This record gives sequence, C-alpha cells and structure tokens, in this order.
Amino acid sequence: MKILVFVNHVPDTETKVKVGADGKMIDPAGINYMLSPYDEFAVEEGLKLREKFTGEVVVVSLGGDANKETLRKALAMGCDKAVLLKDASPHDSFAVARSLADFAKELSPDIILLGKQSIDYDNGQVGSLVAEMLNMPSISVVVKLEINDGAVVAEREIEGGREIVHAKLPAVVMAQKGLNQPRYPSLKGIMDAKRKVIEERAVAPVESKVEVLTMRKPPAKNPGKIVGTDASAVPELVRLLHEEAKVI
Repeated sequence: MKILVFVNHVPDTETKVKVGADGKMIDPAGINYMLSPYDEFAVEEGLKLREKFTGEVVVVSLGGDANKETLRKALAMGCDKAVLLKDASPHDSFAVARSLADFAKELSPDIILLGKQSIDYDNGQVGSLVAEMLNMPSISVVVKLEINDGAVVAEREIEGGREIVHAKLPAVVMAQKGLNQPRYPSLKGIMDAKRKVIEERAVAPVESKVEVLTMRKPPAKNPGKIVGTDASAVPELVRLLHEEAKVI
C-alpha cells in the first residue's frame, strides 16, 4: 500500500504569539515549532496501515528548511521516506493544497492522510481541497478507520454524534483526536531519522486566493468587577448586565 501523509510545521501550542513588524504575519523570533498535533494522528494511522498491509509511508511537508525538524519527527516515529516541498513563502489553504495535490499525482497513493486541521490557522480546508483537486473522496474528523479490499469504513464526528461513512480507495482521510494514540519515537528511530536523507523538491509557484491585509491581537479584556457577595448585589448585577454588558 502506498501511504502518503501530509504534515505541517506549526508554532508550539504554548507559544505567546506576537504580530510581526509587517503587521501581516507572526513574529517568528523565539518561537518553538512542532509537528501539528492532528497530523501526528495521521502519521500514526499511516504506520498502522503499513503494519497491516505492508507498503511504504511517505511523509510530505510544504515550507522552508525549518520544516525538516517536523519531517524528522515523523521519520523517527517510523515513516519510510520524507519529502520537503521547498517554498518558504506565505501560502493560503488553496496554494498549499495545490502544491500537495500536484506532488500526490506523481506518487499515485492508495490513501492520503492528514490532520483535520492545522493548529496555526485552523482553517480545516487543505484536506478537502486536495481531495477535490485529485477527484478523490474525502472524509474529515475521522475517529475510527477500517480498510478491507479497497473499501473504506470510517467513523467521523458530527455535531451531537457520529456517523459512518463508506468510500473506495484511493481516498483522503483527515484525522481527529481519538483515532489512535501516536507512538513515541524510539531511540533507534531517532538515530535512524538523523541518518535518513530528506528529499527536497522545488514547487511551481501558486497564486494564493486570500490576501492578509492586517493581523492584530484581540484587545485586552477589561478587568473583572465584584459588585457584592450576597443577595443584596443582585439588583446592581442586573443593572450592569443590562446597561454595560448589554447581554439582557
């Protein structure tokens, strides 16, 4: 089975984001980056499929040299091959999907895995766009996946419950938390990953459909106010909710 996994290199979840000097991007100074958590579930699922069906897991990321750190994490987990689509320029979801889809056409994978969304912009669009560009079925927010004889049965989260989706390979599957428990890279895996060569590929420029005009942090919240500690404070609380907060 040819298994293709797309991963993104994102700021650590504990990062205190600052807007850059251009007012359009975050300031990268002092930021630690990581493999996007939902993509980590996708990597693990790819490895599980390889263990079941044999084959090869190829992990791919679009970005600059810094993305190699994330690719090596995936290699240390057990992926067979890593490819960096080298282009560090800003991209919207369409441009990212176009570059990833063009590469996927060359590989002709049986299945494409990625996280349901990346935790930087949280658009949740890349997987569906890739599937549309490749004319493949796509299944998002997947928490359970079964494949037998080319038939896919996936359980996905929906508002208020879950639904079962059937599809045929090749397909694009977007992983949700709960799909699996990602493995920790072993010491051997980490050492092997350091020796593996990450293939670098040039990508054709793709025009983004979205332009960032400005980026700013949300305004600081006003300090809280204590209007009392017993029932006598209720009239004043109601007045404030009505006149100041305007929620009633």
